[in-house]
Amino acid sequence: MATFPNSSSMSPTSYPYQIGGSLSVDAPCYVERPADTMLYEALLAGEFCYVLNARQMGKSSLLVRTKQRLEEKGIRCVALDLTGIGGLNTTPEQWYKGLFVQICLGLKLLKKIKFKVWWQDHADLPLAQRIILFIRDILLTYIPDQPIVIFIDEIDTVLGLPFPGDDFFDLIRFCFNQRSVDSQFTRITFALFGVANPATLIQDPRRTPFNIGRAIPLTGFSLSQTDPLMGGLPLPHDIAFESLSAILTWTGGQPFLTHKLCQIVRNYFAANPCQPISDVVAKLVQSNIIENWQTQDNPEHLSTIANRILSNPQTAGRLLGIYQRILASNVVKFDHSPEHIELLLSGIVINQDETLQIKNRIYESVFTPQWVQQKLEQIRPYAQQFNAWVSSHQQRTDHLLRGPVLKEALAWAQDKQLSDVDYRFLGASQTLASQLAKQALAEEKQERELAELMVRSLQTATQIFSEARQTAKRQSRKAKLGQGWLGGIAAGVTGGVLLLRLAGLLQGMEWAAFDQLVKHRPVQGIDPRITMITVDEPDIRAAGSFPLSGQVLADLLERLNRYEPRVIGFDIYRDVPVEPGHDAFVQALARSPNVIGIEQVIEPSIEALPVLAAQNQVGFGDQIVDGDGIIRRALMSISAKDETSLHLSFSLQLALKYLTTENITPESLDDGSTQLGQAALKPFEPNTSGFYVGAEDGGYQMLLNYHGPITDFQHLSLTQVLAGEIDPDI
Repeated sequence: MATFPNSSSMSPTSYPYQIGGSLSVDAPCYVERPADTMLYEALLAGEFCYVLNARQMGKSSLLVRTKQRLEEKGIRCVALDLTGIGGLNTTPEQWYKGLFVQICLGLKLLKKIKFKVWWQDHADLPLAQRIILFIRDILLTYIPDQPIVIFIDEIDTVLGLPFPGDDFFDLIRFCFNQRSVDSQFTRITFALFGVANPATLIQDPRRTPFNIGRAIPLTGFSLSQTDPLMGGLPLPHDIAFESLSAILTWTGGQPFLTHKLCQIVRNYFAANPCQPISDVVAKLVQSNIIENWQTQDNPEHLSTIANRILSNPQTAGRLLGIYQRILASNVVKFDHSPEHIELLLSGIVINQDETLQIKNRIYESVFTPQWVQQKLEQIRPYAQQFNAWVSSHQQRTDHLLRGPVLKEALAWAQDKQLSDVDYRFLGASQTLASQLAKQALAEEKQERELAELMVRSLQTATQIFSEARQTAKRQSRKAKLGQGWLGGIAAGVTGGVLLLRLAGLLQGMEWAAFDQLVKHRPVQGIDPRITMITVDEPDIRAAGSFPLSGQVLADLLERLNRYEPRVIGFDIYRDVPVEPGHDAFVQALARSPNVIGIEQVIEPSIEALPVLAAQNQVGFGDQIVDGDGIIRRALMSISAKDETSLHLSFSLQLALKYLTTENITPESLDDGSTQLGQAALKPFEPNTSGFYVGAEDGGYQMLLNYHGPITDFQHLSLTQVLAGEIDPDI
C-alpha cells in the first residue's frame, strides 16, 4: 500500500490543486518562480512593470502574492480588474471616473474625500488634466508618506473600448517623467497584467510607457520549484517526485495543465494505491486530456488556445503556417513580428533561445499536423472553387483560379504545407493562367493584325478617292466631260468603297465612330428606379470571407426585403454552397419571389441555385463581345439545348419582373420585333444593323442603349446596407 508523504500536514485528497482562477494568498500549492522575485524587487524599487503572457500562466496568482508581500512591507496597494470597468458604450470620462472610484475604494479613500463633488468641481478641465490632478491632489496627498502600487489586471480589455487607450498609457508615462520634477511621483508606480502585445495596446508609439518599464518574463514550473505540488500526491516522496517529473514532461511546467494533471494523478492513486507508477502518467494524460479533448477541456484551456489562433480570419492562415513549420521541426527564429508574438500569447509556443518551440507534449499531441491541415482547409480563401473542382473529379477548369484571386491564393499558400490535392489545384490554376495568357497574347496579335489591315484598307480607300478625284479633274479639263460622266466616276468610286465595307474592312472604323457618338451623348441623369449595391474590397474585409458566405447574403436579402423593392437582382454566381449559412440563404430565396439570380449558359456553364431555377427566377449573364473586345450588343434570350424552351437574360428578367406590376408584358409584332409598353425592341440583323458585316446573330440580340457609368445610378455598398445606412426612398 502506498504511503503519503510526511512533509504535508494536509490530507492529499483535500489538497487544493487550483484548476483555473487565482490562487489564494495562503494556498499551499503556490509555486514560486523567478518572476516572483523579479516583480517584487522591481516594484519595491518603484519601477513600472508589466507581465504580458498567455492565459492561464498564473499571472493573477502572481499579482495576488506580490501584492501581499508589498503590503507586508508597508506599501499601499490596490488591484483592479479592468473587465469590470466600462464596456462598448462607455465614454472616456465614464471609464476614467470608474477607474479612479475603484482606486479610491481599494485604497480606502472614499470616506476621506467627496469624490463625486471633486470630480464635478473639475468638470470644466480637460480629462487628461483632471487625471493628473487626481493623482497629485488625492492619491499623493491623502497617502502622504507611503509608496503606492496600482496593479491592473486584464489590461488587454482596453482593446475593446470604443475609444483609444492611449491617454491611460500616457498617464503612466507622465507619472514616470514627472519624477524628475516632483519627487512625490516617485511614490507611485503601476504593474500591468494581461494577454497582449505592447505594440497593439497603444496606437501612438510616442506615448508608450513600455520603453520605460520592465517586462517580467513568466515561465513554466521547473522540477526544482515544484515541492509544493507534491503534498497532494498520495505516494511516498521519491515516487511522488518521480510522478511529478513525468507530469512536467507532459505539461512543460504550464501552471494550469500541471495543476490539472496533478489532480488527475492524485485521484487515480487514491483509488488505485497499489498500481505501479510506470506509464501511468502517460495513460492518464491520453485518456483524460488528449482523447476527445474538446469534451474534456473543462475548464477551457485547449479551446482557448485554438480560438486565439483562429479568431482572426485575416491572420489565422499565417499563424497556422508558422506553427506548421514548427511542428515539422523546422527552425523558426523568433523575429518579434506580430505573428510570432501572437503565437507566444496564444500559449502554444515558447521563445527558447530566440527560437520558437512547442511549449509541451500535450499541445503537440492535441494540435497535430492533421489538426492544422483541417483548419487550413476550413479557412483557405479559395474553398468554394476548390470544393467545386474536387466535386467535378478535378475536371472543371471553370472552377480554377485566375487573375488577382490566383495571385492572392499563391501568396497565402507560400509558407504552408498543404495537401497534395491543394497543390494540384493551385498547379492546375497556374497552368490555366499560363494558357490564358498565351491565348490573350495570340488574340492581341490577331487584333493588331486586323487593325493594321483596317488601316491599310483605309489608306487604300483614301488613295482610290484621291486618284479618282484627280482623274476626274484631268478628264474634265481635257474633254470637258459632262455631268453624267462625272456621276459615273463618282458611282464607281462609291461602289469601290461599298465593296470595301461589305468585305468588313471598314468595320473597325465604323465601330470607333459609333463609340464616339455614344460617349458624346447628353447625360441622361440618375434613374431613381434603380439602386446598385456594390461589393468591393472593404466590404469583403468587413464580411470576413470571400466568396461571401450564405449567412451574409441571407442577412442582405432580409435587409433589402424590408424596403419592399419590386425586384432584386443577385448578380453573384453561386452554384455551390458557401458556409456558414447556406441553408439560411436558400430559405431566404424561397421566401423571395422578387429575386432574380444569375447563371452562365454558354460553356463553361455555371448553374444557378436549384431553389431559383425551380421558381424560374434566373437570368443568364452571358455577353457578346465584338472583335475589338467591346460589348455593343445585348443578348436577350438563348434557346435551350433541347430547343424546347428559352433562357432569358438577367437584365431582361429584371425588367420584365419590374414591369409586371405596371401590367406591361411583351408582345410579338409581325415584323419580328417585340413590343414592350411604348418601346419596340428590334432584333439585331448581321448585315443591316448599321455597321456590322456578317456578325453572329444567334439568339435574340439587340443593340445596347447604354445609360452610363455607375456614377449615373444610385449606389450603396454592401457594408452600408448591412449596417442599415439606407435612405428608404431609394
